[in-house]
Amino acid sequence: MDAVVALLGLAVVHLLAAASPGPSFVLVAQTAVGSGRRAGFLAAFAMMLGALAWAAAALYGLQVLFARFEWLYLAMRIGGGLYLLYLAVMLWRHARDPLPEPGSGGVHATGAQGFVRALLLQLSNPKVMVFFGSIFLALLPAQPPVWMQAAVLAIVAFNEFTWYALITLLFSGGPARAIYRRAKVWLDRIMGGALAVLGLRLALLSR
Repeated sequence: MDAVVALLGLAVVHLLAAASPGPSFVLVAQTAVGSGRRAGFLAAFAMMLGALAWAAAALYGLQVLFARFEWLYLAMRIGGGLYLLYLAVMLWRHARDPLPEPGSGGVHATGAQGFVRALLLQLSNPKVMVFFGSIFLALLPAQPPVWMQAAVLAIVAFNEFTWYALITLLFSGGPARAIYRRAKVWLDRIMGGALAVLGLRLALLSR
């Protein structure tokens, strides 16, 4: 019974964290509205894989390595911040480009491009693993059994994909694309500015 309560608590806390606004939300929403549903779902799948990688790393002790080698954590944080700044610059530079139709290519990610961009974003933020490490320490036993470890990873995968799939469904519809088409210049610049701010926060702020 205690294990079930711990897993339910983990599911709720992680879902709330996944649903909080951040660079992942901005990227998936922009991919869905700019490149269509297929690209959005692939980006959502990439977010899930990236979160699983960090969750597994936290579960199996990589955070100990970060604690031992502070420079490694700092390097990854700075690299992640620079990647967010790169995405922001690309959005800003191409804000005046016409909105392509889904599958037509262009600066807006489609298919594999959206997948790679989202996966790199998720993997470039070591704070995700720090978050998982914190909630695992708070909610899980010191030596969780194998079935519990599998359940933790399943919860992370379900929460991540479900949330970003819902974002994709919301932003890839016809009305959302019509609004985006009319206000693309300013929306791209707003999203680019948000990514730039988040990138600077990731690179410059402490834990």
